Amino acid sequence: MTPRRARTDIVRQYVITGGRAAPSRNAPVLDMVTLVVAPGDRPVTGFGPELTSIVELCAGGYLSIAEVASRTQLPMIVTKVLVADLIDTGHLVARRPPPKATLPPGDLMEKVLHGLERL
Repeated sequence: MTPRRARTDIVRQYVITGGRAAPSRNAPVLDMVTLVVAPGDRPVTGFGPELTSIVELCAGGYLSIAEVASRTQLPMIVTKVLVADLIDTGHLVARRPPPKATLPPGDLMEKVLHGLERL
């Protein structure tokens, strides 16, 4: 019979985030589709491997929070906490996705349709 292995990933995630389960209150609301990019003008010395890898990933261009979580293989909440920390320090810049387009009024669409039918 093999001995049971203790799960070390639970403790590790707690340590990575400094015991926090939510992003800092200074950070913007971070959705899975929020885009982040690293401007590249700040040094990453003294950062842990997770923070360094997030900054390096985002140096290539905008990535969504979901992509960052997937590529770093970190849980979403851990990724949000770390990204919020990097936004607070200026190592990342967040950009909300463009708002969803609204449909024009129905009567306008009918007028366009009738105009097209005349042609």
